[in-house]
Amino acid sequence: MATDTVHEIEDEITTAELWDGGDSPFQSEYGKLMMWYFLLSDAFTFAGFLIAYGSLRFSMDAWPLPDFVFSTAPFGIEGAPLIFVTFMTFVLIVSSVTVLRAVQEGKLENQGGVVKWLLYTIVGGSIFLGSQAWEWTNLISVEGVTIYNNPFSTSLDNGTYITLEEAAALNPRLEKKTMMIDIHSDAGHSTEELKYLYNPMNDQKYFEKFDHHYFHRTGDHSQPHTHVGKEFKKGDSYLIAYQNGNYFPGAYKTGGVLVAEPMGPTAFGALFFFITGFHGFHVFSGLIILLVIALNTWSGFYRSRNNGHIMVEKVGLYWHFVDLVWVFVFLVFYLI
Repeated sequence: MATDTVHEIEDEITTAELWDGGDSPFQSEYGKLMMWYFLLSDAFTFAGFLIAYGSLRFSMDAWPLPDFVFSTAPFGIEGAPLIFVTFMTFVLIVSSVTVLRAVQEGKLENQGGVVKWLLYTIVGGSIFLGSQAWEWTNLISVEGVTIYNNPFSTSLDNGTYITLEEAAALNPRLEKKTMMIDIHSDAGHSTEELKYLYNPMNDQKYFEKFDHHYFHRTGDHSQPHTHVGKEFKKGDSYLIAYQNGNYFPGAYKTGGVLVAEPMGPTAFGALFFFITGFHGFHVFSGLIILLVIALNTWSGFYRSRNNGHIMVEKVGLYWHFVDLVWVFVFLVFYLI
């Protein structure tokens, strides 16, 4: 009887040990573990999008060159490839450091320090999101890039961009002409004479210009038009062609023959806006969450739990993930 009683007590102890939940996997809190699961699934989603972009990018002969597409910045800065997106990336990386500091202060139960560093992170994320909004606005309204249209391309068959003089030497039948163009700047409205070459055989015009974004369609689809702060520049110039209501983002010579490029692949604009927009949505969602966490911290809600502000650590994981994904987006769209 005594032996049976001992066995019953041992069974009860063993059952209690087995069913009390045991140790948490990886010594991680439940909500933190669920955040890791979410980030893993989200990583697969972004990976699928970027792989699709890469597949299309390397399956086409012509694709926009980042140095041409992303060469503008606010305050009228032109011809500065990747300067603005580098600034955006720097701000986002710094915000990852500030959210790490918030996590550290949370583990020390320093309520004021958590709020301060979270606010810094919110400011950094807002600057990044505002910069992305400016970039989108510039690409759509100024450069003319949409999900249906892409004026940027690259030379086919390893061709090179040429000047008006080189084009005229290659094809003596091209006629040298001029046209008056409208210029809108901070100083007001003015007109300027623009030289171009005209091919009467196919009604094609070749313009010398500094970069793609100096030419945009007007109402009659026949005149290049400058926008605020834009001016035609000399030096480092190449040609742009116009024919049958379409602008072509360059002309190149191959085998001694002058050829006009077609418009760039429309997939570029569609993929760019979708993938960067999807990432921007993550940033926006993160800012909302950070703001809620900061308010809860300020009210002392997490301090009362005395758990090292675990919620700050969870949102910190999400923010680090958003920063890491941007590094890959930056590599794919802006460097390759």
